[in-house]
Amino acid sequence: MEYNLVDTLKAISDPIRLSIIKNLFSKDELCACDILDSFHITQPTLSFHMKKLTQCGLVFARKDGTWVRYKVNSDYYNRLINDLSILKINRLEENNESKSCCNV
Repeated sequence: MEYNLVDTLKAISDPIRLSIIKNLFSKDELCACDILDSFHITQPTLSFHMKKLTQCGLVFARKDGTWVRYKVNSDYYNRLINDLSILKINRLEENNESKSCCNV
């Protein structure tokens, strides 16, 4: 899957999915059962959220018996961080270059 900033931002726009990503990033890899315990959500709800995260490419999933283990795709994560940093830098440059109409 090719990296797409808009799809990735849509995927992490949900507070639960954003929290899952933070948790996954700090733990390297988590079983679905551990995510269920941490977030107190139902298994179908977790499946829905993880599908969104895997479809955009931000998370890898691998089958482990009857459970699925999830891991952050570090390449996509790093590209996301880089893209967001560029947006911040561009915004700062625009603010420094713009002059207020009242300060002419």
